[in-house]
Amino acid sequence: MKLLGLSPMLWTKHLNLTVGFYTHILKFKCDELNEKLGWASLSRDNVQVMLAVPKQHAEFKEAQFTGTIYIQTDDVDKLWTALKDKVEIVYPIDNFETGMREFAIYDNNKYILQFGQEIDINKLK
Repeated sequence: MKLLGLSPMLWTKHLNLTVGFYTHILKFKCDELNEKLGWASLSRDNVQVMLAVPKQHAEFKEAQFTGTIYIQTDDVDKLWTALKDKVEIVYPIDNFETGMREFAIYDNNKYILQFGQEIDINKLK
């Protein structure tokens, strides 16, 4: 048995606003939007995100997540330039000793999205 993929399901009270953020700001494609069910599926390249208005299964007062959504890219500097003036920044682009160049932003629900690209850590010294 093997796992075939990972698609975060982010809860939101504002489905259309969240679809708008991901499609207009982050340039995702809305593959499916079902307002009656309160669900959407979005994608960009090899990344898929699902959105849902929570129902009866769990209490939901506001968006909360104790981690981040980490998205790897092949040109983190270009993505940073395209997003930095359009979003709320968690931390600006920087090089890290882990061998990643990355930055983080908030989406419209305050979920943290990190974007990173592997770099040669020997060049940091």
